[in-house]
Amino acid sequence: MNRNPPFDISPFRELYPFKSNYLDIDGLQYHYLDEGEGEPVLMLHGNPTWSFYYRALVQGLSPSMRCIVPDHMGCGLSDRPGAKDYGFHLEDRANDLQCLLDHLALSEKVSLIVHDWGGMIGMVWALRNLEKIRRIVILNTAGFFPPAAKGLPLRLWLIRHLRFFAVPAVLFGNVFARAALVMAPRKRLAPDVKAALVAPYNSMHNRLATLKFVQDIPVHPKDPSYATVKSVDENLHRLSSVPMLIGWGKHDFVFDLDYYNEWRRRFPIVPAHLLEKAGHYLLEDEPDKVLELVREFFETT
Repeated sequence: MNRNPPFDISPFRELYPFKSNYLDIDGLQYHYLDEGEGEPVLMLHGNPTWSFYYRALVQGLSPSMRCIVPDHMGCGLSDRPGAKDYGFHLEDRANDLQCLLDHLALSEKVSLIVHDWGGMIGMVWALRNLEKIRRIVILNTAGFFPPAAKGLPLRLWLIRHLRFFAVPAVLFGNVFARAALVMAPRKRLAPDVKAALVAPYNSMHNRLATLKFVQDIPVHPKDPSYATVKSVDENLHRLSSVPMLIGWGKHDFVFDLDYYNEWRRRFPIVPAHLLEKAGHYLLEDEPDKVLELVREFFETT
């Protein structure tokens, strides 16, 4: 067990009443939830969220399913490696996930729920483990390069390209996680929820992953994660035989309707639900609605 968690979880136990589990990966502690019994469902968060983001789905599904929710390295309750100790690239994230699934040695096929950058991590793993995938739930994410020659949103572009802006803004000012509290949800978050969402990123060192996630977004062929994203983009069609559900917060400032439409173009017969009252953090805006959609999807596939 991680003896030195990166932040004090105790103020948030009412919201996050789950047992912590840890897997040692090359000397680093990889935190994950493992709640309930039954058919396994794997939930992958993005940036700058953590396993806390999936709390409503874990509480709603764990009475009948086994909910497995990791915190990516540098996020949530996982360890905080420095840049010299960890790669912080898409391949590193996918390899961590593979280590977790190898460790759990699940005998059943896995249902996958993905959001934000967790979508690309999940698609890498899914395409390498097609025989192990039962279903996929897509929530405001991408499995391809930006559609229709879209560029990065300005905020991401600044962090991705301007080191003199990104390092002080993200590491010192925590601008990425704090701005998400206002821009990502459609509704005003309760104070304790807001505090919990940013709690893991409470110091300059603890914010490194939020910076590295953005810097790892591939733009040019020479970028470290470009080839991996290109492979996912070109092979996503191989998931056509896997039952899929798309749930989408309409008012997303990054994964906007162009991304939603691209998913629908690639998977035209997949059920898709556009949530009119939700933004990027659709599990904060419409948790009950998303849970209802996921339950119905699981029960009928």
